Amino acid sequence: MSYILVADLGGTKIASAVVNTAEGTVAANYSRPTPASEGSAAVVAAIIEALSHAKDAAEAEGITQIQAIGISSAGVIDPKRGTVISATDLIKGWAGTELAKQVKAAFNTEVFVLNDVHAHALGEATLGAGKDYSSILAAAVGTGMGGGLVIDGHVQFGAHCAAGHIGHLPHPLASGLTCSCGAKGHIETVASGSGQVELYNRDKLANLPRAQSGREITERALKGEVWATQVIYDSGYALGQTLAGICNLVDPEAIIVSGSVTRSGKPWWQAVTAGFQADALTPVKNTPLISGTLGGNAPLVGAAIWANTNLG
Repeated sequence: MSYILVADLGGTKIASAVVNTAEGTVAANYSRPTPASEGSAAVVAAIIEALSHAKDAAEAEGITQIQAIGISSAGVIDPKRGTVISATDLIKGWAGTELAKQVKAAFNTEVFVLNDVHAHALGEATLGAGKDYSSILAAAVGTGMGGGLVIDGHVQFGAHCAAGHIGHLPHPLASGLTCSCGAKGHIETVASGSGQVELYNRDKLANLPRAQSGREITERALKGEVWATQVIYDSGYALGQTLAGICNLVDPEAIIVSGSVTRSGKPWWQAVTAGFQADALTPVKNTPLISGTLGGNAPLVGAAIWANTNLG
């Protein structure tokens, strides 16, 4: 069995665990807050602390043969060197961090780093909802939006390691809205969880209280609020159109949609499907839109698979 010690770095939380790559099982889970405002050195130290905690917990369960370390990280990652090529200001000073080198020095173990959504896609493609398909497009729709294309078990990184940024495709519904990347009009600003909030508050009637979260909008829709219902539909439809455009270009065998926004309810899924059907070319209209099955473990599993593959 190949046991890989893994960590998943996000802007608010660092998760760690040990993954059995033969079975896809995840053990010794641990999480802690990300000290994002304290800078790169503090974040790396926090990752090392999280990995150490999971390692100790695994050893207490009799898991001692750790083969390597895999890390799923926010930011654009050079997967060959394990460095952060670029990143937003969500994590202070994260761009330029030599993550693999620093973690390897702490554990004296081989370390392999992958972008978090690339890891998510690889996990779902290999041991999750996409395991029966030769190619999948993964769309992670949460607070922000990301994606990944996996073909025959290989993540498609692109020339600059930046492939998969589906949240930064333009859409007319987002016209005038400023994206997290600084540009205007990207689909993330209306289709992500934070985007739903932006869309709701931008055009709501004056008598409606401002929404604070996508979950709140879903709850209002369930209670029959017309505007909340419309926002969920418009947001989901726009996402479906965007997925159709990508599908028209790369023609994956299946599309896996996961993330917190997928819990927006049946009307949201119906809207995504309707948007997809409206813009998909005839040959790809039957491409299945399926929900991810690994949940929050997807990037941990993907990071483990990446590390195990590169050990070869």
